[in-house]
Amino acid sequence: MWLNQLKIAIVEKNTNKLNELMDALPQLENNKEIKEALFLLREASELVYTLKDKTSISMRQMKKNIDFLKSTQSPTQRNTLDIKS
Repeated sequence: MWLNQLKIAIVEKNTNKLNELMDALPQLENNKEIKEALFLLREASELVYTLKDKTSISMRQMKKNIDFLKSTQSPTQRNTLDIKS
């Protein structure tokens, strides 16, 4: 059951479910289940790192876009009373 849920979470790229499954790691008994779990955990790890990298790239692009938008805006004038003159 746990292995099937792990497979589904990987396919769906559901990091919240992956986290829940890691917290509820069962005691696996036979070698086939252990090998399958290791393979799936490796896949889950690769998925998380891939998503992390994509998020990082996306955040850098958003920062560049914000900086560009700020540079194209005309400077705002302050409504202040200059009493020094």
